[in-house]
Amino acid sequence: MNSAERLLITARPSLRQAALDWREHLANERRLAARTLEAYGRDLEQFFRFLTDHVGEPPGLGDISALRPADVRAFMAQRRRDGAGPRTLGRQIAALRSFARFSEKRGLAATTAFASVRPPKQPKSLPKALSVDDSRSLVETADAMAEEPWIAARDVAILMLLYGCGLRISEALSLTAEAAPTGAQDIIRVVGKGGRERVVPVLPAVRQAVEAYLGSCPFALEPDEPLFRGARGGPLSPRMVQKTTERLRSALGLEPSATPHALRHSFATHLLGRGGDLRTIQELLGHASLSTTQIYTKVDSERLLDVYRKAHPRA
Repeated sequence: MNSAERLLITARPSLRQAALDWREHLANERRLAARTLEAYGRDLEQFFRFLTDHVGEPPGLGDISALRPADVRAFMAQRRRDGAGPRTLGRQIAALRSFARFSEKRGLAATTAFASVRPPKQPKSLPKALSVDDSRSLVETADAMAEEPWIAARDVAILMLLYGCGLRISEALSLTAEAAPTGAQDIIRVVGKGGRERVVPVLPAVRQAVEAYLGSCPFALEPDEPLFRGARGGPLSPRMVQKTTERLRSALGLEPSATPHALRHSFATHLLGRGGDLRTIQELLGHASLSTTQIYTKVDSERLLDVYRKAHPRA
């Protein structure tokens, strides 16, 4: 029994198979990220467990068709009692709606119960960007923190890709040796969320940092193998990048919000603050929707207001 099947043992065979087909659809056709796929699977499992208690036996396709909005609200109430917050509940409703649409299109079950229930209002939170000076200090300090010079060069190169190109950790660590920006190469092709590919320009300082790492890396790097390596030569894990940033944050006395992903936020915020076009920033970040990128206009407005309050004599 594979991991997907283990997640769905609380349903009758027909419903379990529908759930497995749905997960395969999300993975192969919708191309959802692995973490999202995992979360959606857990969400459906939790709902099936709820239905098992609710109807007194493992649910089948008929139980999905018979759902009422009150049943969905009862599930959400139970999840709230279990400690689920608005974001989790919102994601779970999205997962269940997706499964319901899939089941209806396949002629398996039809219900409007999920569409009739409004997801909880989501708290508004802004990305926490670093200042220009803190971003620069985080990158520069990495050069002095590692005991091995090649590891220091590696850490600098990764942080430069996050801040200088706006990459996610996963995107930086998925670069292969042949895709490394070196020599006259001033762009990199990045595959982001949902398999969307984008072209990102590479600043000379970023290229130089990558070249310095390549010049000091003690391992032979095959063209189609990961560019960044751990201390023993295996592919570098995202957790190691996070740990490195935690040490740098502690050494510099920065806030807990100074994470690797904050460098990506800083990339976008600093570009916008210096007149960058919102559409261009959307392309550079690989956002599917402009509304996702527009949050950085709010970040920049908050920063300007903060400066105003601190600096203006009548503020």
